[in-house]
Amino acid sequence: MSNLFLSLKVESSLPATVADLAAFDEIIDVRSPGEFAEDHVPGAINLPVLDDAERAQVGTLYKQVSSFEAKKVGAALVSRNIAQHLDAWFAGKPKSYRPLVYCWRGGSRSGSLTHVLQKIGFAAMQLDGGYKAYRRHVVAELARLPGLLSYRVVCGPTGSGKSRLLQALADAGAQVLDLEALAAHRGSLLGALPDQDQPSQKSFESAVWDALNRFDPARPVFVESESKKIGALRVPDALIEAMHASPCLWLEVPLDARVQLLTEDYVHFLHDPETINRQLGFLTSLRGSETIAAWQALANRQAWPELVATLLEQHYDPAYFKSLARNYTPSPADLSFQTDDVSAGGLQRLAREILAAA
Repeated sequence: MSNLFLSLKVESSLPATVADLAAFDEIIDVRSPGEFAEDHVPGAINLPVLDDAERAQVGTLYKQVSSFEAKKVGAALVSRNIAQHLDAWFAGKPKSYRPLVYCWRGGSRSGSLTHVLQKIGFAAMQLDGGYKAYRRHVVAELARLPGLLSYRVVCGPTGSGKSRLLQALADAGAQVLDLEALAAHRGSLLGALPDQDQPSQKSFESAVWDALNRFDPARPVFVESESKKIGALRVPDALIEAMHASPCLWLEVPLDARVQLLTEDYVHFLHDPETINRQLGFLTSLRGSETIAAWQALANRQAWPELVATLLEQHYDPAYFKSLARNYTPSPADLSFQTDDVSAGGLQRLAREILAAA
């Protein structure tokens, strides 16, 4: 039995490629939790054969002692972890279960679990090249896929309900690419979501690739008029270029409706003037200390509707329209829509109107 667990060779069947991902019942990432958290194949589960501390321990032995000592200790750790997974995750799997297993390079970590599963009788396969092959595929596809799709770019000043409209369009059956949802950020200086960190750049790109890969090229994809960065994350170049070359759907929403929407969406700031004032301070070099002080005074008084309206008129609207003029050239295919109702019901009606026209 010990030879079974210590062997690092897989069965003679050829390893799977990234193109085969959809053919398996489950995708298993055996890398450490830290590696998995940075990025992983969408939909994969994490069954590490070495946790973060164990991986560091084996790596240190490899560098400071010898590869033999590292493999000897690593094999024991891997064996114990695989045994735990067999007792827990795999115990109820039927004989027909067909998983795909991968690690960093498609080497020993994924090979060991694949070998054990195959010996049991499962039709397990190893991903050729591991995560590195998957990552190369994502990078290549993000340069290719955006150009295969047609887009309708939803444009409108801050507070127009663009993100809410995307959700209404998705609910109505449209193809929607919500980059801000994938980036966990609303895309402005105050756009960080409360108690939620942004994903890593690699994880964001995986999510974008997964979304693009699922779209039907015969149908339009609705996307918001993002800039090249959403918070700390960069939108893939080929996607931004395709968006800039696409027709726009212009939203015209009165100021008071926009103020109301933003007051709802940014409610987490309403009881925290200190945080909003700190963020506003980053605009001092752009807007001047006198203007920033006036905005911060409104926050200190908790004069939220007045502050939001002032920020829109003095900062967000000028910046947004300047960016649009630079990146989205007016086209005969552009469409404009007016509404003063950005409630859920109002945006559902607007979504139906847009789909009928576009």
